[in-house]
Amino acid sequence: MRAKLSPPFYLVISLLFMLALVAFGPAERSLGTGVRLGYLHGAWVWSALISFAAAAVVGIIGLASRKVALQHWSLSLGRVATLLWITYLPMSFWTMQVNWNGLFLQEPRLRLAIDFALIALLVQVAIFVLERPAEGSLLNVAFVGALAWSLARTEQVMHPPSPIFSSDSLTLKIYFTILIAACLVAAWQLTRWIHRPSADTP
Repeated sequence: MRAKLSPPFYLVISLLFMLALVAFGPAERSLGTGVRLGYLHGAWVWSALISFAAAAVVGIIGLASRKVALQHWSLSLGRVATLLWITYLPMSFWTMQVNWNGLFLQEPRLRLAIDFALIALLVQVAIFVLERPAEGSLLNVAFVGALAWSLARTEQVMHPPSPIFSSDSLTLKIYFTILIAACLVAAWQLTRWIHRPSADTP
């Protein structure tokens, strides 16, 4: 009987695959190979947003069905989404430094990202202190609602909301979609790793 491979193993494999994709990503005429860091930065923030959305959706279903197991999954997804969002910030600074030799701190979306990183941390602290999956799921839903509302109302100066998906290059779109998928697989494996199996019992 074969041994069951653990989430940390799959996490490492998915991270290695993700890094390989970045290393061999298509270069850009003006930015050269530095744009590859931009690809990772973009895929990372998309993964954070999708993970936040998943935490909210699972939380809503868990609250509506009164299934504590789903509420706990909402908490785990929220924790990973918060980690992705916070680590996206230094990656953003690094990307600006490599590609534009400076930090553009007046970017409205960047200021919003910093503000919501602090809010996300406070939400996680509140969830930890409350130790109530229902209230935690509700906080996840409220946070995602506030984030979506703020993103919709905040302009973006440095580049369009989705410079890659608005590109004419089908190859670039396919590549970036695969990179996002690799980031999401890594996020899911991390979620499985930190999730407590005992929390699945109502």
